[in-house]
Amino acid sequence: MNAQQFLQRMAETANALDLDEHMNLISKDVSVFGVPGFDVIGYEDWFNQCRHEFENKLLKQVSYKGLNVLAETPDRIMFKSLETVEGADGTVNSSGIEFIIQKEDDGTWRVSQERVLPDDELENDLRRGAL
Repeated sequence: MNAQQFLQRMAETANALDLDEHMNLISKDVSVFGVPGFDVIGYEDWFNQCRHEFENKLLKQVSYKGLNVLAETPDRIMFKSLETVEGADGTVNSSGIEFIIQKEDDGTWRVSQERVLPDDELENDLRRGAL
């Protein structure tokens, strides 16, 4: 699996509102940084948020644009992309995201760490054409 395929799978499972398949892409040990109002978000928080959004059909579409692979080993990839989430209510939120995905013991690639980029870092990446 490469980073582009992984992002495609993340979007497909979210757009299909398939909670089980989507959460199978998330490590039980995941840490998410950079979300305003939270120090760190873990698996349970991510699961509960997705369950709420999927069950209530709050998502219209999730998409990813741009890909900048920062580091790669056979079982770990670090990369950035621009995530856009369109809500059923018409809201559109775009965020720069830095992902670390890794191949876990069962052979499945999962997000182990995610960082929402601060605005200045995202603007710099966009200006440099890195996303």
